[in-house]
Amino acid sequence: MDGPEPVVLGPEDGDISPSGRVRDRFMLEAHQTGGRFALVEHRFEPHSLAAPMHRHAHEDEYTFVLEGSIGAVLGGREVLARVGDLVHKPRGQWHTFWNPGDEEARVLELISPGGFEQLFRDLMTAPVEDPADLAVAGAAYGVEIDMDATARLLEEHAGLFEP
Repeated sequence: MDGPEPVVLGPEDGDISPSGRVRDRFMLEAHQTGGRFALVEHRFEPHSLAAPMHRHAHEDEYTFVLEGSIGAVLGGREVLARVGDLVHKPRGQWHTFWNPGDEEARVLELISPGGFEQLFRDLMTAPVEDPADLAVAGAAYGVEIDMDATARLLEEHAGLFEP
């Protein structure tokens, strides 16, 4: 048989980050899809920001809400996505997203092409606290981070995000 082997994952299968306000479940990675895409489940604790405001040079992201709701800033516009909604974050567009609710939220994130999921894995194994270090880590994957826009978002939603 040519090509990759078929994969069947149960609800808790895949490599899952052990801790954090947003945990990642690696379901399919670029090395398994010939680089075409990656599929990661993000599990958000209540009132959690997934990432600072950022944009990708190489990838499009498609976020499908499985449980709870997700707030997002997409190209300067704030939206709320609920179960069954799909959010498209095109490459080159500033964005961030968060769980505004009191319950866990879960989303499937399709990243195309694959490879960017390795930044999540890098941060899982060696978390960074300093925004400058995060910017350096992101830059290696073609990601720009805007901490000023992130600070404005946190200020606008004061009290929503838990430390």
